[in-house]
Amino acid sequence: MPAVRADRLYKIFGKRASRAVELLNDGRHRDEIAALDVTAAVVDVNFEVRAGEIFVVMGLSGSGKSTLIRMLNGLLEPTSGVVEIDGTDITQLSGAALRRLRSQKVSMVFQHFALFPHRSVEENAAYGLEVRGVPREERLAKARESLALVGLDGWENRLPEQLSGGMRQRVGLARALAADTDIILMDEAFSALDPLIRRDMQSQLLELQATLGKTIVFITHDLNEAMRLGDRICVLRDGRVAQIGTAEEILNDPANDYVAQFVEDVDRTRVLTASSVMEPPIPVIDPNHGPRTALRTMRENQTVSAFVVRRNRQLVGAVREGVIGEALSSDAKDLEGLIDTDIERVHPDTAVADLFHQAAESTYPLAVVDDEGRLVGVIPRVTLLAALGAQNSSGSAADSAASETAVDSPAPAPSEESDANAKEPPEAVAAVEDGVADEEGSRQ
Repeated sequence: MPAVRADRLYKIFGKRASRAVELLNDGRHRDEIAALDVTAAVVDVNFEVRAGEIFVVMGLSGSGKSTLIRMLNGLLEPTSGVVEIDGTDITQLSGAALRRLRSQKVSMVFQHFALFPHRSVEENAAYGLEVRGVPREERLAKARESLALVGLDGWENRLPEQLSGGMRQRVGLARALAADTDIILMDEAFSALDPLIRRDMQSQLLELQATLGKTIVFITHDLNEAMRLGDRICVLRDGRVAQIGTAEEILNDPANDYVAQFVEDVDRTRVLTASSVMEPPIPVIDPNHGPRTALRTMRENQTVSAFVVRRNRQLVGAVREGVIGEALSSDAKDLEGLIDTDIERVHPDTAVADLFHQAAESTYPLAVVDDEGRLVGVIPRVTLLAALGAQNSSGSAADSAASETAVDSPAPAPSEESDANAKEPPEAVAAVEDGVADEEGSRQ
């Protein structure tokens, strides 16, 4: 069961809203019903939010995103359609039942903090529990716990006017956490903050989400913020859903020209992850194999190195052809002492932009390992260069990388034009290029 579900949701402002819904159902654009003297804010919106995910709704001003989020907790009544919270259709609830659901299941963080200026920080954070009727000492204790989570330990007795904008927004977030609801709605929560504070708040939210696992619906007009925060993203245009998908899906497979134009300036290296560009780990060697088998495997695959992996795919390390050759001349019988275990490992979710430094320092392709330490893929340096070159192409970085590395001949260096268009700093590109020659022939 989804945590939040919107089904054929409409919000029309004006006296002839029902007629407007009929026309919009017939495929009319909202501009075509202007003669009815209505405003179509949300038009036939459908989505489901899974428990524990950050679902970002984004769009330009006037796209209907703020109206939409206010329907998700009943602050606005839909003209037509259904909103479900944990399977309960809130459009059918009485006023008292709706207020009870909001206090127990859904909390909200607003753009402009919405703090009481005459209340202390901890009293503001405890307000939702006060409305619920929780005893004073209990609610203040819970508020202090939540304030500590957002980095405001020691500020409990200050007034909002004594806090910076970022700190006041943290109080708003602490209030939502103190309410201990499973679902948090955030309406442009960070848009009033300075860029550096905003990014810090984004990081704070991601850290909290990793620990608490809340269901979050996050509204933003900032594409980079959406790409950074969202497990999935819903792009709105003129009140309608243009596309729903992960950041990678929206970047690599936009549903229409509008979405494609919307994301064309995104730095793909900060959205695409290691799992997007990695290649199959071929060849691999069992640690129980002897040096002759290891050398034969590398020569058959025309590589100068290979990863050593146990049968359960656990990564042990890597070996190089030269080291194996020297060991054979000394009549070595096994791989003991020949395996390099101090190799660069990256997680599948690591952003491509964060791989360049490790790739530049590694003598092997980067090993992509999961949470259990199993080898799931490898990333040669030339693959990273291909990912950079693919930023201005319509295909995915992974597809481009595969086409670059499928041949045995050396990968061509990026042209001056591609360097100019790359979003990664030139020094990062150069650091990777410096190591390409060392790796030719060792691509996995």
